[in-house]
Amino acid sequence: MSQNNPPGLLHLLPVGLGPGESSKTHPPHVLATLDVLDYFIAERAKTARSELKRLGYSRAIQSAEIHELPEQLDTRSIDTLLAPIRAGRDGGLMSEAGCPAVADPGALIVRRAHTLGIRVIPQVGPSSLLLALMASGLNGQGFAFHGYLPQKPDERRNAIQALERESAKFTRTQFFIETPYRNLAMFASLLEACREDTLICVARSLTTASEWVMTRRIGDWKKNGPPDLDRQPVVFLLLAS
Repeated sequence: MSQNNPPGLLHLLPVGLGPGESSKTHPPHVLATLDVLDYFIAERAKTARSELKRLGYSRAIQSAEIHELPEQLDTRSIDTLLAPIRAGRDGGLMSEAGCPAVADPGALIVRRAHTLGIRVIPQVGPSSLLLALMASGLNGQGFAFHGYLPQKPDERRNAIQALERESAKFTRTQFFIETPYRNLAMFASLLEACREDTLICVARSLTTASEWVMTRRIGDWKKNGPPDLDRQPVVFLLLAS
């Protein structure tokens, strides 16, 4: 790379959390930025093309050059993905849903971009984690995201109880996600594992027509019964006292 050919920009492009109007989730300047790009890095090209179409991408979708993240991301494969940007071409990094590099393997791309001297531009858009935290009413001054908890019931219960103890000790909001078809099993584990006064928030299908957010104590959740969570994207949040 010569001094006459500075690197391009790496735009971090948020993806919608579900069906809906792009004007409600993406500001006009983000949509305008998206429209001038023709090089993208994404987890799945098919999903990226579908999202570009949903966001009103004015170019022919076939003209967009989309490269998928390999299963094993190493320095060599990342450098290959970043090579066009390093050579001066602007590009966009897209997640499967929400913000790239947040609970997302794209973080490794961003870290390497900094090492290579590529300027990173985070664009505004929906983040299920921040939206859930905002709507929960739980502690927004101290919080931690834990991704997926163990699948086996005993291990999951132990993990929940450990998070509950840590939450009580530090007044920390703990939040995590689950594969949609296991949401009900997760909710049942929360009812079983947590103390009666622990607060649990369920944030379902954020930014879509099915959006629903509710925070209750475990004892109240037990009285009201489980919400409709099956096969829908959900963020679970916990705060113990």
